[in-house]
Amino acid sequence: ISTESVANPTATAPNEVNETAPATRPLRIVLRIDERRVYLTEGDRILNSYPVAVGAAATPTPQGQFEVSKLIIEPVWQSPWTGEMHAPGPNSALGLRWIGFHASESGSFGFHGTPTLDSIGKAVSNGCVRMYNEDVVALFSQVRIGTPVIVEP
Repeated sequence: ISTESVANPTATAPNEVNETAPATRPLRIVLRIDERRVYLTEGDRILNSYPVAVGAAATPTPQGQFEVSKLIIEPVWQSPWTGEMHAPGPNSALGLRWIGFHASESGSFGFHGTPTLDSIGKAVSNGCVRMYNEDVVALFSQVRIGTPVIVEP
């Protein structure tokens, strides 16, 4: 079981990005769980795609239509089990970026970097979508608050 479970990313004000999606560019994020791949699309055109790790059977990634609700540079990870805060950075459980798209009583879910590189391509997380740090940084730079996120089986 991974440690990003029910991720609770926190950040100081300078790390959170509050830019909203421009209406003129119809970007969206499409996650295909079975493919273990996320796509950034503009209309019907695929701009980029990245390999990911998704939720394990016991802790699945939520499916449905969402939107980017939080963007954090250098997210601080708080353990849902101990409450302990962990410093940001490439070796933290959340990696270099957090792209939040769903929150519920089960926790917060999003795309984030990971130091657990061998998990990419597998269904092993506690619901979040793990990405290589360089990939989540690239995706982060292209989306804004309000960008649609579609999570398909």
